[in-house]
Amino acid sequence: MEQKLDLVKSAAAFASRYIEENMSKKYVYHDLEHTRNVVNSCKELGEKYFLSDKEMDLLLVAAWFHDLGYVEGPEDHEARGAEKAEVFLKEKGFEPEDIQQVKGCIMATKMPQSPLDLLGKIICDSDLNHLGKETYWERCVKVRQELMIAKNRVMQEDEWLDFELGFLEAHNYHTDIAQGSWGEQKKNHIKQLRRLKKELFPTQEDLKRKKKKKKKKPSPEDYTNARGVQTMYRATYRTHVNLSAMADNKANIMLSINAIIISIVVSTLVPQLEGQPQLIIPTLLLLGTCMMAIVYATLSTKPKVTEGRFTREDIEQKRSNLLFFGNFYNMDLEDFHWGVLEMIKDEDFLYSSMTRDLYWLGKVLAKKYKLLSICYNIFMYGLMISVIAFGVAYAII
Repeated sequence: MEQKLDLVKSAAAFASRYIEENMSKKYVYHDLEHTRNVVNSCKELGEKYFLSDKEMDLLLVAAWFHDLGYVEGPEDHEARGAEKAEVFLKEKGFEPEDIQQVKGCIMATKMPQSPLDLLGKIICDSDLNHLGKETYWERCVKVRQELMIAKNRVMQEDEWLDFELGFLEAHNYHTDIAQGSWGEQKKNHIKQLRRLKKELFPTQEDLKRKKKKKKKKPSPEDYTNARGVQTMYRATYRTHVNLSAMADNKANIMLSINAIIISIVVSTLVPQLEGQPQLIIPTLLLLGTCMMAIVYATLSTKPKVTEGRFTREDIEQKRSNLLFFGNFYNMDLEDFHWGVLEMIKDEDFLYSSMTRDLYWLGKVLAKKYKLLSICYNIFMYGLMISVIAFGVAYAII
């Protein structure tokens, strides 16, 4: 067997290169950063459990290979990762029982996790170590992005909170050290998610209870560890901005393609229509398709002009959102400055404004993507019909 340092370096080099060259960019969570995090966590827990050199070898190799199967998709990726690890270890001259140990570790990470020995428990805990760390908020946003991009699974805020709460509440760390190191922070995250859900989506009982209580200004502690919530808001804003940029880019692609097609048709086909009247209908179909696609692509990028003004009464009643320029560009500087200071002083008003801003950003994105979907459908089906029409026309000729 190779020395530990050489083996781990070899496995790291192979896995890193394989992920960078083959892993799709749509897997924003199951990326090289995640694999490295799992490896470092395995090493940390393994040292605390005083694993032997051989055990540490097998554990770290399993950590490097556990997500390589994601290259072919998420379904049964553990089995594919185990197969790749088997091929790698056979080339290194490992014994069959050691290979089975590594494959068992990788298969133990399959959800729901089912580790059978200490090495399996360590890699399972390492795979989900972020649940009990401050990086939880950043990583869970990446999970949401991956579900949306890779699996086309779009969740509303209440669905996402229920999804995260269900996952965290059902999860348990398998090793005592992991439970002691990360268990308390994971409980805090559960409390934060429950509190956030209660603030954003109160039940009728919550609203009745709130009316009965004497109204008081909430403290920062009432809004979770502010750092975690701020990270969530920051990451969500970034996601919305990225999705908006993607929508605009898709619209620009459609505008460019259809403009090119129209220019080619006008310069090439239109002059031939007089001598070949059979081409009139196919040409009109193609031009109509391109024009309709251009209209919907343009509508998806068309900005909406708002009034740009809130009164002091709106601000005092917390009906305003001063975080978006379209709501304040017509206000006097003095009123705007006063309104922002009022919002900063009131935690309830501030978080409410951010939540309201995210909501309307989501509404705008939904409209953009709906128009883009219509645009792409028109282009796809219209182009197919036009090509068929041209084929029929040339067949007649």
